[in-house]
Amino acid sequence: MKHIVIILVIILSVFSVSYAQENLADVRIMEIPIAMQCWTFHKFTFMETLQKVQDLGLKYLEAYNGQQLSKDNADVTFGYNLTDEQINLVKKKLQEHGITIVSYGVVNFDNNEKAMRQVFDFAKKMGIRTICTEPSYDDFSLIEKMVKEYNIKIAVHNHPIPSKYARPETAFRNIDGRDSRMGVCADTGHWMRSGVNPVDALRILNGRITNVHLKDLNEFGNKEAYDVPFGSGAANVHDILAELTRQNYQGYIAIEHENQKELDNPSPSIRKGLDYIKGITYYAGYERILACNDGRFNKHGWNHYGPGYFELDETTGILKSHKGMGLFWYTKKYGDFILELDYKTEVANANSGIFYRIPDMPESNAYIYKSFEIQIDDSQTGIHQTGSVYDAEAPKVAAFNKTGEWNHYKITLKGDNVKVELNGKLVVDWNMQPRGKIREFFPEGYIGLQNHDYDTSVYFKNIYVKELP
Repeated sequence: MKHIVIILVIILSVFSVSYAQENLADVRIMEIPIAMQCWTFHKFTFMETLQKVQDLGLKYLEAYNGQQLSKDNADVTFGYNLTDEQINLVKKKLQEHGITIVSYGVVNFDNNEKAMRQVFDFAKKMGIRTICTEPSYDDFSLIEKMVKEYNIKIAVHNHPIPSKYARPETAFRNIDGRDSRMGVCADTGHWMRSGVNPVDALRILNGRITNVHLKDLNEFGNKEAYDVPFGSGAANVHDILAELTRQNYQGYIAIEHENQKELDNPSPSIRKGLDYIKGITYYAGYERILACNDGRFNKHGWNHYGPGYFELDETTGILKSHKGMGLFWYTKKYGDFILELDYKTEVANANSGIFYRIPDMPESNAYIYKSFEIQIDDSQTGIHQTGSVYDAEAPKVAAFNKTGEWNHYKITLKGDNVKVELNGKLVVDWNMQPRGKIREFFPEGYIGLQNHDYDTSVYFKNIYVKELP
């Protein structure tokens, strides 16, 4: 027992040091799709809920077992006992409202194949991708079999103490080592009621979160605490979303507002909360063009021209350049846009760059004479230094970080004007014209990352584009 305690202390110490280096205040929060947990409107029918969700501007839903389906028939409730005719009616109404059911729960089933198949078959018919549940048993082998067969995720939900999964360690212990589609439904409010810091819990479950019930409560550590608009309570919603961003969370955030005084009309508080989330979401309206699907990054939509290549770590989403000189380019043309990305270099004289508005599919090195490049080379000066429009416009100031540290580029194209911000500092604001190696330039084109050197590498991640009107 003594040895176990010592090992746990060491693990927690390393864990704390690792995350102490990560300042969540500095994380640029990504846009996470938001769903509505129907329990928020449990005083209303499922059909009435659809209209209320549409009125809030939301397109995704998490349904629960037992909500009255419509006023027309008080005996019919949403759930796995619906007939095929009733399921088709639900699908029709969802389509009319432009809403998709993405998850379902909390729903439980006995630890036998017949009971589980009833729920998984229903989810498959409805197109539901995640089932939230709180199994009373420890043997998850049959659940894992269903997950693999149906390709539907499981999310183990937590209610407050004394419920079985009140602490994140318990859920993790049951899913650790099993199929990666078996994860946790992180209920931030119930963690708070149990005295568990939501950010700490998310970190324990890093990589195994398949669903989130987002709540903000008026106080921490009180079972009687009640829901308040996001950002106005004790949950620190900013850091929750920042931590989910840091983990590259690929699921949905389900709003479950349970304030007993607002059951007749929770929408005003929800709107306030949605406005808060919108205000702290850095990448609102951006497209992540180095995509992540089901927790794995991929190069879909990208091509490479010339010598060398880019290696992608599918877990972290980090690109590493090898050899050169080549170009890794994205197969969509952009006119006016904002491009943001992070990069770092191995050595000070590593050479790379970001090309924009490449007019034609690269088939030769002709693109370097028709598209400007935002330079990466800390060892150079003037029009060839990091932050410059290469061979054309020098940066106003050297704003790059120390070698080996991540840097953030924000490049804004509007008409003939280009603005370059490096680590939050405006280094270029220039009305483009033919200059240096550029003989002509164009109003739209492709974006490309350069792999220049044979012996040095440059790393890229978090590549986002926002098209401008």
